[in-house]
Amino acid sequence: MKQENNTYTEQRIAVPTGFTDVFTHFYIAQNNTGLNVTKTLIPSLQTIIVFSFGPAVKFKSCGNSLEVRECVVLGPIRQPIEYTLPAGTDLLVANFKDDAFYRFFGLAVLADQVAAHPDQLLDEHCFSALWLRLKNEPAADRVKLILEFCRPYLRPRQLPASSITEENADYAIINPIKTVAHKTGQSERIVQLNHKKYFGFTAKERGRYERFSKAIRLLQTTSGKVDWLEIAETCGYYDQSQLIRDFNHYLNLSPGRYIKFQKDICKAGG
Repeated sequence: MKQENNTYTEQRIAVPTGFTDVFTHFYIAQNNTGLNVTKTLIPSLQTIIVFSFGPAVKFKSCGNSLEVRECVVLGPIRQPIEYTLPAGTDLLVANFKDDAFYRFFGLAVLADQVAAHPDQLLDEHCFSALWLRLKNEPAADRVKLILEFCRPYLRPRQLPASSITEENADYAIINPIKTVAHKTGQSERIVQLNHKKYFGFTAKERGRYERFSKAIRLLQTTSGKVDWLEIAETCGYYDQSQLIRDFNHYLNLSPGRYIKFQKDICKAGG
């Protein structure tokens, strides 16, 4: 558990065996500082469900704003999201992995970034009922309840999605579409369409993101002066200017400003 001023806490919770192909992790944040706390969520291409059990949490991205008082689905997250946690915030975030959002919600507007109450996507009121159950439970028991709730709704993984998921090619270096097409006997066009259908983004988008994500991971383990040329070459960038463009694209920050403000930036995936 990370603490700020002894009264702001945030925790990343690992996913138990049996659900590691559904969620990457869960995230909990509680703000008891008496003041607003503002963070920035790095784009991850993941889709997430946010549960808010205290005052409304405010999200802002690309000039659009949203207040969450119960729960909301956000994603695939392609642009940075600034969120403000008022005093008394009690937040829980579930991060879907790979095609798990499709397995749960089907063809529910995965092609574009969505911000909607999950009951709108299922045309049911099951998530409102889940939120009420979670609200009255200790934070330590909420993840277990979510996993129990999810089990009957999850569809089996489709074979085309399995083919893509099982291909462990490095997106930052190799386009996996051709590899999957060759192994499955499908056309590259069909594999591309399946990638977008089941994951909500293209292989090209994923490749660009993975290259940027690798740069972020390197910076998190780098102490002292940063060798930006080495970072760019290691991550597969043509030059430093291409690296800078990706930082501006994903964070609206230069690499140098990211280093300065990274303690206020959260990463959904990874």
